Parts: sequence; C-alpha cells; structure tokens
Amino acid sequence: MTTFKKARYVRNSAITGGGNPARQLAKLHPDEILFYDVISGTVPFKEREQGKMLIEAIETGQINYLSVMSVDRLGRGIFDCQSTLNWLTEKGVTVRVENLGNLESLIDGKPNPIFKMICDVLANVASIELEGLKLRQLQGLEIYKAKNALLRAQGITQKRNKPKVSDEDVLKKYASVAKELKSGKISLRKIAILGGTSLATVQKVKSILVNNKMI
Repeated sequence: MTTFKKARYVRNSAITGGGNPARQLAKLHPDEILFYDVISGTVPFKEREQGKMLIEAIETGQINYLSVMSVDRLGRGIFDCQSTLNWLTEKGVTVRVENLGNLESLIDGKPNPIFKMICDVLANVASIELEGLKLRQLQGLEIYKAKNALLRAQGITQKRNKPKVSDEDVLKKYASVAKELKSGKISLRKIAILGGTSLATVQKVKSILVNNKMI
C-alpha cells in the first residue's frame, strides 16, 4: 500500500471565534502538513502566501495527497479551481474533498471519472449562474433606459433621491447668513456676496428663519 505524504489546505476570509484555528486544525489532523491562508477567495490560489508554499512543496515532491473541505477553497471561482485541480492531477497529487463524501480525484494514480463529472457539473452550474446574473443586469439596464426614455418623452426629468438636510443643519452651515438676515440691515444680495454664497441659498435660509419664527 502506498504511503502518502499528506497535506491539508484551508482558506478563510477572516478568523472568527476564539482560539487559534490553525493550531486546532493541526491537533485534529496530526498526520497532515497544514497550509492555512486567511485571505479573500477572490485571490487566485497561486497568488496566496500558503498556496505558493503548497505549490513549492508539491513541486519538490514533498506532498502527493491533499485534503480540502470543499473544491472552492482551491481558487477564486470554479474555473480557477478546475485549473488548480488539473495541475494537481498532472503532478500526481490525489485531492480528497470532504464535503463531497471524501471523494478523491485519483484512483490508483488515475483520474477518478466520478470526481471529474462532479467538478464539471459544478463548473456548468457556475457558468449558468454567471450568465443569468449578466442577463439580469442587462435586463435591468434596458428597463432603466426605457423608463428614462418614456419620462423624457413626457417631459419629466428623473431626479435622484438626495438625503434630506434638516433646517438645523442649514442654519448651522450658513450661520453668518442667518445672523445678517436677523439683523435686517443689508439686502439679500449683499448678504450673498458677503457670505460667499448664492442668492437662492440666502433666500432658503430666510425662509427657514421665517417658518420657524426666528425673524
């Protein structure tokens, strides 16, 4: 029976909970060399720190059996994962995927057809989901364009919702304008010039002061 040099690769986006996950995993799997990355799944496997170390260990013949919790740990997407799996197969590394019932990629050193079929299905599902997402985005854009075209035809300009600014915030921002308005000594136009703002802003501040019976 072949004695495998075993390794385990783990990738997490962030460390959660107490304790040291890497240390805990090492205790749970003492017969495996642990490669533990804390990094976003959007980073390709070959660009991850521990991923690079694992690749080097495989290239130098130190590892020929690899355990992962799921296939998606091996890349930034199912297609990147497939590329990594193909490379591992070329290197003669058996990959065991735990969430697929501990299914192995190689049987007696040869590709496992069931493993390949499942990975191909996963890739096809991912491709369909991606195309569906693109289609929904395109449909959303077309609906938005059609709605705007209809509004323009009716002479309506669609406005984006802006966060409402309170009267208190306006008075605080234009305190000097409010002070001059309360004094009532100079015209609105002069207040605008002195305050370095527009006449419309001065009128808005005055309206707030009047509505709140402050002048």
